[in-house]
Amino acid sequence: MALTGLEIYKHLPKTNCKDCGFPTCLAFAMKMATKQVSLDKCPHVTAQGKAALESASRPPIQLVVIGTGSAEIKIGNETQLYRHEEKFHRPTALAVRISDTLDDGALASRAEAVGKLAFERVGVRIGVNLVAVDNASRDAARFEKAARLAAEKSGLACVLMSADAERLRRAAAALSGQRPLLYISDSAQAEAAARVAKDESCPLAIRGEGLEALAELTGKINALDVEQIVLDPGARSLKATLEALTKIRRLSLKNFRPLGYPIIAFTTATDPTMQAVEASTLVAKYAGIVVTDACEKWQLLPVLTTRQDIYTDPQKPVAVESKLYSVGEPGTDAPVLVTTNFSLSYYSVEGEVEASRIPAYILSVDTEGTSVLTAWASDKFNADSITKALKKSEVEQKVAHRKLVIPGFVAVLSAGVEDESGWSVLIGPKEASGISSYLKKQWSPN
Repeated sequence: MALTGLEIYKHLPKTNCKDCGFPTCLAFAMKMATKQVSLDKCPHVTAQGKAALESASRPPIQLVVIGTGSAEIKIGNETQLYRHEEKFHRPTALAVRISDTLDDGALASRAEAVGKLAFERVGVRIGVNLVAVDNASRDAARFEKAARLAAEKSGLACVLMSADAERLRRAAAALSGQRPLLYISDSAQAEAAARVAKDESCPLAIRGEGLEALAELTGKINALDVEQIVLDPGARSLKATLEALTKIRRLSLKNFRPLGYPIIAFTTATDPTMQAVEASTLVAKYAGIVVTDACEKWQLLPVLTTRQDIYTDPQKPVAVESKLYSVGEPGTDAPVLVTTNFSLSYYSVEGEVEASRIPAYILSVDTEGTSVLTAWASDKFNADSITKALKKSEVEQKVAHRKLVIPGFVAVLSAGVEDESGWSVLIGPKEASGISSYLKKQWSPN
């Protein structure tokens, strides 16, 4: 857990020299505890104090880096059990499994499809991060070829999965310099796999049957100078996996170093819908990597949406820039619709306008990233804020009419907006889903 200001203060010089820019050492410690300043701002901290602070302030969960360049994925470094205390920082990496028993054509086709599993939601591109190559064939040459083909066709970083350390060595060598995650499913081979990971400069995922076995294994792996470790607690039922994930997270946040690593979890359901449900559940409950056989867009979109929602900052609304947006190529008779700058509100409106195929302007009003009804209830979406945004946008120079469409849920604002802006206000649909029909059947600039 993070150090308190008083705990940090114990290791500072306590001279109140002000060289750090703060009036006292305690004030500096308090700022450091809230991550507003770093230790290097104190020029007089002793080597012993620096070592103690750096060791104690090390994140309780090890950072693990998989892949390189644009395919690089980072997991770990989390510091909280509950999201409302502080945002979770490293989004779960989603991996789609590919068996090396597939023939070259089928494997290449599946890997290419996995690499294209990406969507745009509220202005952010979300997608699959890893391709997991499973050595189901138990053949070293086939595994090596499959790893090379999967990496090339997907463009993603790889998880190489095998029960044999030597087969991992061959596959890792085939991806030399690409830093795949090596997953050894046989705990008896864990130390041999650690030597491979060290030689190939790769992170290592290990499986142990239970937390005690895992804790014992990490000690052995650390002794071989391998620090970037991912844990598999061995459970395969959803209930048992969730229990293990929660226990590992709790223990790691209490600075139990043998379990202070990110976790890899697997979906096991055979039903396609349940695969998506399991993956979403594991994302929401501390998995650093989720490996799944789900590969259809309809299965992965809800999983990726869950991940995006879980890994946003709950104390900071997701917002778009407050301004006038053009959808299509709007002319002088194009409708002008008003919404807030909450991302989900704006992109819901934009999507419906695009679906209508009627070019339009969307005026995004600054409501500090809150939705229409929330902003209206807190008096951030009112006649004054809408009028100010309208004048700032200079939309009157772009359209010949003076008609403004506001959301149906805030129809009560119409008279006030008309009085302040001089524009006629039209009451649009309450839900964004009704915008397309409204524009086609009801909108008229005359």
